[in-house]
Amino acid sequence: MPGNFPMRLSTKGRYAVTAMMDLAIHESGGPVTLADISRCQHISLSYLEQLFSKLRRGNLVRGVRGPGGGYRLARPASEITVAAIIAAVDESVDATCRGDSNCGGQDACLTHELWCGLSRRIYNFLDGISLEAFLGRASVQELIRRQNDDVDRRFPTHVDLG
Repeated sequence: MPGNFPMRLSTKGRYAVTAMMDLAIHESGGPVTLADISRCQHISLSYLEQLFSKLRRGNLVRGVRGPGGGYRLARPASEITVAAIIAAVDESVDATCRGDSNCGGQDACLTHELWCGLSRRIYNFLDGISLEAFLGRASVQELIRRQNDDVDRRFPTHVDLG
């Protein structure tokens, strides 16, 4: 299909950003467990454990031990960018031709500069979006509302005996 660009961010990067968004959404309610994120975002618990180990090393999240424990953002959502999250899990959205047989050795391929420029633009775009700014978007707020409604229906917190 014309206009589609084949480069995709891997599951690791997408899931890390999704999990961090979930933490940011629920930040005011206290620590969030990985089990809760797993259930709400449909991400494997073992995969989240791997991601959060990297996010913790990247100083983006901090663990809270004990009853009521879980994870919290290590900094305000306004100070955490999407690019920082992706970098913390060793992910890249690099569009360059590294490893390409046409761009090996000392000489860059004919279009190397084009792909380097694209990579810079992607990075700058993602580095310009904080969790807080993304959460403020109307379309994201609508998705959050729908997701919360869905979770409330599947996992009710009270039983109506009336």
